[in-house]
Amino acid sequence: MKKFLSEFKAFALKGNVMDMAVGVIIGAAFQAIVTSLTNDVLNPILGIAFSTDFSNVVFALPNNADPLRVGAFISAVLNFIIMAFVLFCIVKAMNRLMTLGQKKKAEEAPAAPKGPTQEELLAGILAELRAQNEREHAGAK
Repeated sequence: MKKFLSEFKAFALKGNVMDMAVGVIIGAAFQAIVTSLTNDVLNPILGIAFSTDFSNVVFALPNNADPLRVGAFISAVLNFIIMAFVLFCIVKAMNRLMTLGQKKKAEEAPAAPKGPTQEELLAGILAELRAQNEREHAGAK
């Protein structure tokens, strides 16, 4: 049980989980703003065509069945589209900022000293082998 709790603690305190929690809280607060925009601004404007608040637009069905609440459904779709667009813009902006940050770090990092190329290494090995071969032949005479 201790291992399970320590693993959960490590998971819960990771930066990504905490960032996600903050994002969920901010998203919930922002959802209230978007819902208000749809219900209090867009629905009354769209409702002008129907002489009522757009979210109250319904189509009656025969045989006393529950009416189709088309206005409420379209309001929910508008909420989703607005939220998706805003989140897309936020993610796009964050990605751009991260890219700029990575470019800046790459520019600030000093260039690594260049080592010898493969050809230079092979030429050095060949020269060493020739020198060793000459020493062996000189010692054999």
